[in-house]
Amino acid sequence: MVARAFALFRCIALAALFASGVAHAFADEPPALPMIVAHRAGTADFPENTLLAIAGALEHRADAIWLSVQLTRDGVPVLYRPADLSANTDGKGAVENLGLTALQRLNAGWNFARVDAMGARTYPYRAHPLRIPTLEDALSAIPASVPVMLDMKALPAEPQAAAVARVLDRANAWQRVLIYSTDAVYQSAFAAYPRARLFESRDATRGRLAGVALAHTCAEPPQPGTWAAFEWKRQMELVETFTLGEARSPVIAQLWTPQALACFRARGEAHVLAIGIDNAEDYRAAACLGIDAVLADSPRTMQAIRSSIAMPLQCRANAR
Repeated sequence: MVARAFALFRCIALAALFASGVAHAFADEPPALPMIVAHRAGTADFPENTLLAIAGALEHRADAIWLSVQLTRDGVPVLYRPADLSANTDGKGAVENLGLTALQRLNAGWNFARVDAMGARTYPYRAHPLRIPTLEDALSAIPASVPVMLDMKALPAEPQAAAVARVLDRANAWQRVLIYSTDAVYQSAFAAYPRARLFESRDATRGRLAGVALAHTCAEPPQPGTWAAFEWKRQMELVETFTLGEARSPVIAQLWTPQALACFRARGEAHVLAIGIDNAEDYRAAACLGIDAVLADSPRTMQAIRSSIAMPLQCRANAR
């Protein structure tokens, strides 16, 4: 009973942080553990962006659910990420080429594989098909206290934004939803909806991180309450230009640093989601740095990692 009460309190507190932009812990307090956001509802645990994955993420106590959204031919927002249906299902072609009825005849778990100890692959959901859910289905399945992050995947942006807005209106879900896209056109597409809450554009986040890392400058910190998202570590190509040519070197860069966080929060509390954290070392480092949330493929794994970390968290003095 105590454990359930604590879990409920944590869920309510995290939802409040998400919705209102409550300030981060003060520097002289022990850092809190970052929110665990289930990437595509937990793409490593279950077929991604399905109601089964959502249920699994909730069972493993994910603090928020990240879902990929595209529009069907008849204008219904559904949960699917790749450009072609053949990537995850027994169909082919783009989501936008099929109406909802035809789309939901496909098996969203068709290509989801499990690998046993001997390295053999099995496809458990070929005999137990899962349909592609609508955004409305997903919002109904997720408790109102659990934040939802929508990754808008397809273009053009305006009809996608309008269709999502209609669903959020019907579900009265604007306050618990935060919208992300790698394409900056969604910033203007959702500007027509005053209740929309968006991550800042990826271009703005990338530019600020690059400025801190390469030029040691902090360009235009975001307004307080802003959410920003970028990879924890990212493979990049370093290009050096010389008189007689250029040299290119692949590097794996970690752009979230104490200096970067200080830049993002120079005007007040801005919130940071680090994409691609799936192990204990990175999760602990993100916590010590003061990252607010991490985007993880396996809520099951992250639940075990979080449970294994003793609090108050002990961090090196230069970690924050």
